[in-house]
Amino acid sequence: MSLFDNVDDLTGRPLADRMRPASLDGYIGQKHLLADGKPLRQAISSGHPHSMIFWGPPGTGKTTLGKLIAGYCDMEFITISAVLAGVKDVRAAVARAQQLQQEQGRRTLLFVDEVHRFNKS
Repeated sequence: MSLFDNVDDLTGRPLADRMRPASLDGYIGQKHLLADGKPLRQAISSGHPHSMIFWGPPGTGKTTLGKLIAGYCDMEFITISAVLAGVKDVRAAVARAQQLQQEQGRRTLLFVDEVHRFNKS
């Protein structure tokens, strides 16, 4: 086996995506919310996370935490950027979530990145 046997694994995804933790235990930070017995950990463990807003500078793990929650709760993860998306995109995401619920019984986590930049039109 050589370093280049799995080249596709090394180059197929962006570095940030490849470096994301695969479990909540690998997530660094937010222990006041994610430690055993804490509010967010309990919501995730119950399989019924609630609506929430993550706030912080770029690169602090907001999207990663959203993906981990969706994975742990067996939810579809749909992300839209409020910078680029409009009402049409939100409606499409909601329609997709409804379709998944009806056809597969699967819930959806809708992650709206940069929500403070969202334009109502």
